Amino acid sequence: MKKLIVLAAAALLAAGANAAYKDGTYTGVGQGKAGPVKVQVTVKGGKVAAVKVLEQKETPMIFKGAESGVVPAIVKANGTKGVATVSGATLSSKGILAGAEAALKQAK
Repeated sequence: MKKLIVLAAAALLAAGANAAYKDGTYTGVGQGKAGPVKVQVTVKGGKVAAVKVLEQKETPMIFKGAESGVVPAIVKANGTKGVATVSGATLSSKGILAGAEAALKQAK
């Protein structure tokens, strides 16, 4: 019985962590190392379907690493919570995450 209660509680927490968003396309801006990072988030079926960086002024090779690590992680996590930054591209990663977070605030 205790195991069942623990599993039910975990399911409720997981459901709350992946709260549904309003469908649409949203844009947000975060701060990277070299300037603003403009991010577009598409929500379909109440979940994050795509994340795209529209504008940024970061060092190209460093930003590419941040983008390839953080963008798919945001989609997989259905938001920014728990998404880690990319080592060596921390500030660029934080810019992407902040932009996505700003966009998702509009979708709530």
